[in-house]
Formats: sequence, C-alpha cells, structure tokens
Amino acid sequence: MDAKLLDILVCPLCKSPLVYRKAEKELICKADRLAFRIEDDIPVMLADEARKMTAEEVEKV
Repeated sequence: MDAKLLDILVCPLCKSPLVYRKAEKELICKADRLAFRIEDDIPVMLADEARKMTAEEVEKV
C-alpha cells in the first residue's frame, strides 16, 4: 500500500482514521468495527463488503 494513500483514507461511514494491517491485507475502522479488504494494493471501501469484527478483535488492533 502506498503510504500517501494510507494517510488520506478514512472510513466511508464515519470518517474515522483507519488502521492498516499489512499481514491480513485489511484496513480497520475501530469505531464501526469493520475490516475493509485490500485486493492487489487497492482497498475495497464498500461498507456492504466489509468484514464485521467482534469487540475482542478490535481490541487486539
């Protein structure tokens, strides 16, 4: 992922900053407990396609 892109990306729902998890290829919104996948270095920022996370998962991020 491009560092400049990571600096400007926010959650499409609440506009919170995202946490980049390189190994999992995901961008995490802690506020909404959503994980947006990254395919071929392109973030899929669609709320309908985001993975819902449990509170325990979010605490580990």
